[in-house]
Amino acid sequence: MSTSSLSKRRASRAGTRLSGRDRTTIALMVLIPTVVVVGLVWLPAIATVVLSFFDWDGLSPFSEAAPVGGQFYDEAVNTYPAFWPAIQHNLIWLAVLFFVATPLGMFIAVLIDRESRGTKFYQSSFYLPVVLSMALVGFIWQLMFSRDQGFINAVTGWTIDWYGDSSYNLWAALIATTWRHTGYIMLLYLAGLKGVDPSLREAAKVDGAGERQTFFKVVFPVLAPINIIVLVVTVMESLRAFDLVWVINKGRNGLELISTEVTRNIVGEAQRIGFGSALATIMLVISSLFIAVYLRIVMKEET
Repeated sequence: MSTSSLSKRRASRAGTRLSGRDRTTIALMVLIPTVVVVGLVWLPAIATVVLSFFDWDGLSPFSEAAPVGGQFYDEAVNTYPAFWPAIQHNLIWLAVLFFVATPLGMFIAVLIDRESRGTKFYQSSFYLPVVLSMALVGFIWQLMFSRDQGFINAVTGWTIDWYGDSSYNLWAALIATTWRHTGYIMLLYLAGLKGVDPSLREAAKVDGAGERQTFFKVVFPVLAPINIIVLVVTVMESLRAFDLVWVINKGRNGLELISTEVTRNIVGEAQRIGFGSALATIMLVISSLFIAVYLRIVMKEET
């Protein structure tokens, strides 16, 4: 090898060599997120699982906590009266988001993707609830559902306590969360539709396919990655539903959810940290099942 070639290789290596400042920057970029994730996600999750096997009041030293094995899990499944209603309500929450809010958001995204007159206004209007917290959404819909001053009762002349009556409060909460979730799903599908190759639609049109056939047989299969994301987001939203319900009635009177029962037992008057941790662990296991399915699908596609 000639001297000039060796000189060029040495110069190239020197040019790609990181300085001490660059190494420090990269190390901090890796270290800080890792510390945050471990400190705020993994350690609390592991501590929750451990605490579910101990009877601890949270005030005395943990060394005085009494081990109870799987007693709290048995109590949650067999004797805790709010457990199965909470599971049922979470499943209803999932069904409404998946079969009502998700198709509605997809339909709105398809309409907006046509770029007709006023689409920017409608897109902003439907996306506006997404930037609001669920607690604020609950307060906004209280203006609609209030028994004495609500819009619905004022128009219809009814005297229904939408947020207080156990026959209506779950469905009132679902209407409010559907309002917000629809805009979120619309945004996801709208981003996916913008990335679809226009030549696919043109080819389908040349073959004589109508708009409905083009969407379901050509466009929708192309949106498979978006569909997976929407599925996971919908499941997660249904499991972690908390803010809206807590604003309404703190998860009582026919509006029990797993998350509200966890909060009531851990930070409420009961101070049953071990039992609340058992409920949280059950919720963690259910969430992990869906996450595992999602990761399996993603890894299979990459392979």
